[in-house]
Order: sequence, then structure tokens, then C-alpha cells
Amino acid sequence: MTKANLGVALVTGASTGIGHATAKALQRAGFRVFGTSRRATAKRSDGITMLTCDVTDDASVAKLIDEVLAEAGRIDLLVNNAGIGLLGGAEESSMAQAQALFDVNVFGVFRVTNAVLPTMRRQGKGRIVNLSSVQGFIPAPYFALYSSTKHAVEGYSESLDHELRPLGIRVALVEPAYTRTLFEETLATPDQLLDIYDSARAGMKIAVRKAMENGDTPEVVAKTVLAAATDPTPKRRYAAGKMARQVSFLRRFVPTSAFDKSLRKQLGLPE
Repeated sequence: MTKANLGVALVTGASTGIGHATAKALQRAGFRVFGTSRRATAKRSDGITMLTCDVTDDASVAKLIDEVLAEAGRIDLLVNNAGIGLLGGAEESSMAQAQALFDVNVFGVFRVTNAVLPTMRRQGKGRIVNLSSVQGFIPAPYFALYSSTKHAVEGYSESLDHELRPLGIRVALVEPAYTRTLFEETLATPDQLLDIYDSARAGMKIAVRKAMENGDTPEVVAKTVLAAATDPTPKRRYAAGKMARQVSFLRRFVPTSAFDKSLRKQLGLPE
């Protein structure tokens, strides 16, 4: 039995973690996969073509798309996965740091999507899967800026899907909860630390570390991305993993006051 040819997929931030697991899952399913990283990586023997791209740079993104089209001639699936995290009080970050975060997590999605859309429009078909988070639809104390970027991606993705449906292109969101990746280790530190947040910030780091230990594997998220990429009638949102499904259900059906009380209790925040 031969593997199905599902077309050409482009996955940003594919060097490690969710991005790499997603690239591998797509390749096994039958996609020809191109992955990106900010720095040059060694060539792989797993069938994934790695290219260098900085999603905050217009020229770098344009060069990436040109390279993929030169090699493959089309792009059927875009997975916007590249992103960075930031833990701290919202007022502890300068405007420059906040803008840098949005430049990767939000405007990076805009840049790559806009660069891919002309090709998908010419093809008359395409699928875009944007990696969000449960923090894209719930309160996220001490992750306010990161959460804001994910809320922005959610609103953008839902709206864009309505615009692109007549053109044969669909947009879907994948929303993981805690995932066992290097996310915790690579979280940025606020650049304007305030003593008043020291205790809460330290407590949140411990809470995140414990949650990561019991989190889903990147492969769980990758399986969800594959479902979003290949679903004949895609949904707007795909919860990735048991915890994400639970949080999504509770956010929809539990009263706000009860949800907030539970959230604060779980995070060890005072009533």
C-alpha cells in the first residue's frame, strides 16, 4: 500500500517541540513537509526539508516562500507554530518587549499567512492551521501579554476563515494546554522586574513546572494538527489533549465567577 500524497505542507518553528512533532506527523501521513527554524539546522534524514526563516522579517519570509515554491511548486497547508513565551506581571514588560512578543506570535502569523495566500488563491484551495493555546480563551495571570497574543490569533483566525471560505481556503485553530516541551525553559523574563511581583512570579514558575511534568507530549498536539489539516469539514477550534478539552468545556459552560475561583485556587492565588 502506498502512502497518500496529501500535498505540500509548511510548518514554522519546526526545529523542536510541537513544531517538529507536527512536521513528522504530517510527513508520515503523506505530506511533503518543509519546516523552518530561525537558525540553520543540520539536514535531516526523516524526509523533512528544513529552511531558515525569521518570521519577524518580511524579506526572510518572502525568501522562504520563494524557496518552497521553487522546490515544490505549491503550498497546500500552512501550520503557523513559531512562537515565544513570557512569564511575569503585565506591567513588568516595557513596550519594546511587548512589541517584540507580538511581532513573533501575532505579526509573524500575519506575515507568513499573507505570503502564502497568493499561492493558495491561485490554487483555489488551501488549509491554514494556527497554533493557539487554552490561554487564548481563558484568563492567564502572569502570562497576560503572552495570552493577549493568543487571543489576537484566535480573533484573526476566526475572521480570516470567513473571508477565505469562498476562495476554497479554510483556517483552523489548535489549542493545546500544557505540553512537555522546552517552553518553560525558554520563557522570557520581564525586562522591568518589580519586587512586588517576585513571590507571585516565583510561584507561577513552580506551578508551570509541575503542570509541564503532567502535560501532553508534543505528539498529542501534532495528532490534533493533522486532524485539523485533513478534516474534510474543518472546525474552527481543535482542543489538543484531555486537559485542553476539559478547560474548553468548563470555559463554555461554567459561570465566570466559579471559573475564576477555580482558576485562582489551582494557581495558588489569594481569593
